[in-house]
Amino acid sequence: MIGPGRFGRSLGRELMRHGWEVLGVDTDPDLVQQLSEDFTHAAVADCTDPQVLEQLGVIEYSRVVVGIGTDLEASILITTNLVDVGIPTSGPR
Repeated sequence: MIGPGRFGRSLGRELMRHGWEVLGVDTDPDLVQQLSEDFTHAAVADCTDPQVLEQLGVIEYSRVVVGIGTDLEASILITTNLVDVGIPTSGPR
């Protein structure tokens, strides 16, 4: 879950409730501290950098949700970076 606002946090909690591992990533350290209480993993990172996605091991996750609603440019850039590192855009892996 990249950019977990209200929607992302709710989705992440629901996924956790169903037994999924959830990684929450944001640039705000205070938000990430809160996420660490709700999600399996939490990290402070700027996912607009493709190397950061690789360092986080995003390719190991079966799905990625980009929940950034306040910065369209960052959302598009991150989504493009995810495709570039091999995250499928739809369908099962």
